[in-house]
Amino acid sequence: MRKILILTGTRADFGKLKGIMQFIERHDDLELHIFGTGMHMMKRYGSTYREIEKEGFQHTYFVPNQNSSEPMSSVLGNTISIFSRLTEEISPDLIIIHGDRLEALAGAAVGALQNILVCHIEGGEVSGTVDELIRHSVSKLSNIHMVANERAKKRLMQMGEGSKYIYIIGSPDLDVMNSKTLPSLQDSKRKYEIEFPTYSIALFHPVTTEKSSFKDYSTSFFDALKASNKNYIVVYPNNDDGSDFIVDEISRLKDDENFRVFPSINFEHFLVLLENAEMIVGNSSAGIREAPFYGVPTVNVGTRQQNRYSGNTIIDVDYSCDSILAGIEKAARITEVAKDDWFGDGNSLALFSAALKDDNFWATPTQKLFMELE
Repeated sequence: MRKILILTGTRADFGKLKGIMQFIERHDDLELHIFGTGMHMMKRYGSTYREIEKEGFQHTYFVPNQNSSEPMSSVLGNTISIFSRLTEEISPDLIIIHGDRLEALAGAAVGALQNILVCHIEGGEVSGTVDELIRHSVSKLSNIHMVANERAKKRLMQMGEGSKYIYIIGSPDLDVMNSKTLPSLQDSKRKYEIEFPTYSIALFHPVTTEKSSFKDYSTSFFDALKASNKNYIVVYPNNDDGSDFIVDEISRLKDDENFRVFPSINFEHFLVLLENAEMIVGNSSAGIREAPFYGVPTVNVGTRQQNRYSGNTIIDVDYSCDSILAGIEKAARITEVAKDDWFGDGNSLALFSAALKDDNFWATPTQKLFMELE
């Protein structure tokens, strides 16, 4: 029986990893362990650890890793300390982490230092902010890579990762998007008491390297949304430095009938709401990955996703109110858009499960070597 420990710190990565978790839980030769921390444990962001609890996984561990005002570098240290003690107790054969959050960096560091195989999902991508530095650092500390496409694989090989340890599986969230079991739009709107006949989604996250300017950027962003005279479903930002500026601006919307504000939305319901939205506005990766797959236009604001893939559904704008408003008006004129499969076609779980059944996967050495490009 092989033990697999999955680390999740946010509503977003749990939604992407849930199918993988369910596969492992059902597998007779695998034992799933889940460590929930980060935003999951914070009331401000909806206490989303409850979403994990609802799944009824046998082995789950929930531990807060931060105070609301604690510096992120301190939170990283907390997470490493907590996670290292958990891995000592469980002795997993594999650690699975996702993306570019500090929890993933903590998990990769612990795995590397404790000689445990680490599998990183969605490495090899670029964004141009500190998130990219974290993502690449996680990749260098990981042994096995599950990437979205050939471009991501090539980037990892540029970083000295061996091609035989890189598996192209697409983005796991697309499996959920293709699912036949998603709720109906009517069910999602009823659950969240959304009465808008038409609406857009707004998701605006802080950029830590621009913290000194983010108060002004946040004001401009929400001023533009108001000036557009559209209906918006607004979801709280992540908890990076600068999020307080955004939450303060969101608090100004509480009496505005054109806005419905939520600390968090269940991943499946979010996907349904996104698929049926006029557009998504902000700087979330959902505008780069999920929205194009559904053919929903994106108004991509600022630098957070500046080096990411940009298809013909994505309109890049700067932080000024006028630029954002012009982007919204342009997106509203888009009528017919083909779905985009840059991040896969929704069969990630099948490709992931095939990799786990391969003896070569488990024979991956924990001692890494830098592989020179030919």
